[in-house]
Amino acid sequence: MAPSVEDIRKTVERYVEVVATGTVDDVLALYADGAIVEDPVGTDPRTTVESIREFYGVIEPLQQTSELHTLRIAGNTAAFHFSLVTELGEQKLEIAPIDVMTFDDDGKITTMKAYWSQEDMVTR
Repeated sequence: MAPSVEDIRKTVERYVEVVATGTVDDVLALYADGAIVEDPVGTDPRTTVESIREFYGVIEPLQQTSELHTLRIAGNTAAFHFSLVTELGEQKLEIAPIDVMTFDDDGKITTMKAYWSQEDMVTR
């Protein structure tokens, strides 16, 4: 049975929340076994729990806020635009990627591709 629209919505909303303020374990709990992360698109995909843990571990100690701007769900796939603002002393760094995720029957993330580049980062 495919995940419901509501299950996918809840996972995306939780992802946007915990990528900013949660722990690595909070983020990993949203992923299915065998998940693949390509962030940003064009970099080597992360295909192991260890490599995905390492990726999210970099941002865990940062002071961040996030906001979901747009979410579209079709079948077992979601595309969404969100912003992530990182406080770096008196400066703030903002990135607003578009992520595309697929989900398993339990609403867990099976693939994640983030569309952004260095040029998309804005200092405020």
